[in-house]
Amino acid sequence: METSPTPQRRSLQPLILAIIVVAGLLIAFRIGMFVGFRKATYSFHWSDNYHQMFAGPRRGFFDDFEGKGFTDAYGIFGSVMKIENNDIVIRDKDATEKTVVTSSATMIRKGRQTIQTSDLTTDDDVVVIGEPDAQGRIDAKFIRVFPRPFPRH
Repeated sequence: METSPTPQRRSLQPLILAIIVVAGLLIAFRIGMFVGFRKATYSFHWSDNYHQMFAGPRRGFFDDFEGKGFTDAYGIFGSVMKIENNDIVIRDKDATEKTVVTSSATMIRKGRQTIQTSDLTTDDDVVVIGEPDAQGRIDAKFIRVFPRPFPRH
């Protein structure tokens, strides 16, 4: 014997479906708020350190030549000591020597010109931005060469 749904049960089905849809929308909205909050927090904290990471020392490059405003994790600021093939040895502000590896994808700029690794000379003052590799070297993505403000003795 077949039983048909009662009228009371039929009237509850759209209500239950509406509750499930509203609950699903509220969950999706809450996930969107969570993701948006995380992105906004990241952007807020990233902008706090933007000047230190990309704009250089607060008083200019040559007023604070030691590069105290630069971080060393993904870059280096110093003088070229040695150039050998695609490796460049740079002495940083702490008088430590670090090896920078260049590739064909590395952009090297001197003023407004794009130059090659072979155009670098020892004692050039450079800023290198890149990524550390497994051997403790810096895989250079961008190198900026600065002109000398005055002759050294």
